[in-house]
Amino acid sequence: MSLIVMKFGGSSVGTTERMSRVAQRIVDKKLQGDRVVVVVSAMGDTTDDLIDKASEINANPPAREMDMLLTTGEQISVALLSMAIHKLGHEAKSYTGWQAGIVTEATHGKAKISDISPERIFAALDDGNIVIVAGFQGMSEAGEITTLGRGGSDTTAVALAAALKADMCEIYTDVDGIYSTDPRIVKCARKLDEISYDEMLELAHLGAAVLHPRAVEYAKHNKVNLVVRSSFTNNEGTLVREEAEMEQGIVVRGIAADKNVARISVLGVEDTPGVLADMFGALARNDINVDIIVQSGVQDGGADFSFTVSVADRQKALDVLASIKSEVPYREATFEEGLVKVSIVGAGMVSNPGVAAQMFEAISDVGVNIKMVSTSEIKVSCVIAAEPLQDVIRALHTAFGLDTADTAFVGGPSERR
Repeated sequence: MSLIVMKFGGSSVGTTERMSRVAQRIVDKKLQGDRVVVVVSAMGDTTDDLIDKASEINANPPAREMDMLLTTGEQISVALLSMAIHKLGHEAKSYTGWQAGIVTEATHGKAKISDISPERIFAALDDGNIVIVAGFQGMSEAGEITTLGRGGSDTTAVALAAALKADMCEIYTDVDGIYSTDPRIVKCARKLDEISYDEMLELAHLGAAVLHPRAVEYAKHNKVNLVVRSSFTNNEGTLVREEAEMEQGIVVRGIAADKNVARISVLGVEDTPGVLADMFGALARNDINVDIIVQSGVQDGGADFSFTVSVADRQKALDVLASIKSEVPYREATFEEGLVKVSIVGAGMVSNPGVAAQMFEAISDVGVNIKMVSTSEIKVSCVIAAEPLQDVIRALHTAFGLDTADTAFVGGPSERR
């Protein structure tokens, strides 16, 4: 008898009809002889609606009360799903995150899971129940309700699979697997049968929205067998594992794009030891995540630097730079928006020289200028203007041999978390 963790996102349970269909799918899994634990997100747009209601009352609500509010969305889902399973003649028990033993850090809005005590889940399974756990939530050691931030339900599912030593964690979403790129942009994108943790982690960090990076990190660290598949079809999904088989002649496995990019340039910085440490240390202390950093040159004792941050952090970063100008003198700080970061990812890039040059050539052939470049062993990222992004993705997809004529994209509305 296998133990399976199944996670369903917001669009999968967005209506009572879909909820009933998910219930049948869960019951079918149990009838195969498996013990089943289910993690569920809030229904459809519930979370967005709750956020809107909060903003109508208070434009700057306390983080603690937002967590208290937002966790109710998942609680609705688990209760209704349990009722749907009972209607099908099977026993089910629903639990909040804290009832399921999920302990988190004491951070509201983006807490990390620190421990899971799964005894209650095991007891319910031993009694023959299907166990349904609210995703996206937990409780701090001080007894405060917390939420896990974006992708929190994926993280809940993978963390539970690790704590329960589950045989498989299945993430059901609105697409039937991991694709070489967004099939809405490239109609002939190919679905991957499997992908490595490292490749998936890079794609997730670089803008692929199918899995959240924290969930992939958790799966990699705990060697969780992870499958991404559609909640709308019975198609085979994509297996995420330690090492994936390389397809003959395919070096690049996927192409991702991040539209949340702003470039900040700091001009005329004094070229002395410790300046960068002071500058980027100040940004780090203010929780500003810096991505690509480029030094463009030194002239008359002054250096010019550019770096990227999220669009949301752009003004905050400029304010931090202004606050340290007396300690870290510079001539001017400017910013540029309307940018995207497009990236290619593939474990095969390690042993294949010339991949970056091929990427640059494909982008150049579209007539697009590259503003910044970042590389690692298995990825190359380029910052470009946002407008030609789709043309660039299509060109890269063709250049690296990823086009396939027989791919059919099967999907539904976008998942929330």
